[in-house]
Amino acid sequence: MSDATVVHLMRHGEVNNPKGILYGRMPDFHLSDLGREMAERVAEWLKPDHDLAHMVASPLERAQETAQPVAEAFGLTVHTDERVIESSNLFEGKVFGVGNGALRQWRSWWLLRNPFTPSWGEPYRKIADRMLAAMADARDVARGREALIVSHQLPVWTVRAAIERRRFAHDPRRRECTLASVTSFRYVGDEVVSVVYNEPARDLLPAAGKKFAAGA
Repeated sequence: MSDATVVHLMRHGEVNNPKGILYGRMPDFHLSDLGREMAERVAEWLKPDHDLAHMVASPLERAQETAQPVAEAFGLTVHTDERVIESSNLFEGKVFGVGNGALRQWRSWWLLRNPFTPSWGEPYRKIADRMLAAMADARDVARGREALIVSHQLPVWTVRAAIERRRFAHDPRRRECTLASVTSFRYVGDEVVSVVYNEPARDLLPAAGKKFAAGA
């Protein structure tokens, strides 16, 4: 058995969310048709050159649905892990974003008081710790081969920041974690020795997503 193991963190595909709600951990948010195509694309990308031995997904519908095409391609069972779920957020259920006036509402100011924790949701350190634990377990199951975890943008970005020793506080618009992207962590023994980022469904991203992916 090789001492090298790869744990891939995949963000789910596009969600059917016409109202633009910050859905967080809310139930019944499923992949759009485009999101399903993204998931299929990642399965096609992984199949020829990767040796997946274990699959894990967040319990949320969009992650489970994203995992299915890959699981079918490799003949694997998707194991559900609560530790890779989306982060909690006090703005969940609201339409919240730059330009919609939410930042000018006095009720939001107290929630936005500390971007370093952050004050509006689950602490970054807690997110990183639960993701690191889930990754370690997946690594141990897939020793010498590869594992795939389907999660969500902030958990993926936060644990990458922890591993690369970046600051947790950041501009969300600058996360390198587009829809259906795959961030791969190569372990030798129990230590991460490299991180590689790929966008197998880049050509399927909405125009705004492509611009964001390019660093704009």
